[in-house]
Amino acid sequence: MFRGRRQISDPDHRCLYRSPARLCPGQARALREAIRAEAPHAEEKIGYGIPTFVLGENLVHFASFTHHIGFYPGPSGIAAFKEELAGYKGAKGSVQFPLEGPLPLDLVARITRFRVQEAVARTEAKRRRA
Repeated sequence: MFRGRRQISDPDHRCLYRSPARLCPGQARALREAIRAEAPHAEEKIGYGIPTFVLGENLVHFASFTHHIGFYPGPSGIAAFKEELAGYKGAKGSVQFPLEGPLPLDLVARITRFRVQEAVARTEAKRRRA
């Protein structure tokens, strides 16, 4: 449950589907399912106060705001899909998807898949060094 900017712990992640703004529950579920489909072994947790998928490292985060959904795949995820994300507002490690119109779930899935591949490669590299 959201209270201002602070979030109360919710182990069932029901808070993902409670709208602090105009986010419809279907959009949040669809985004989560697109991420989960590409990262089935990732752990879901609340990190930085928002939903986070973790696979040895933080893969992606997302959150809803008044006029957009923030998707946070980190700088490498943004850089790898720079051309496809050009039509959206964003920053070094984030992108904003407006609430009006459909979410680019295919793009979210491909970015998540890329981040999973990065995380697996880093984990394997660490094992080889150990």
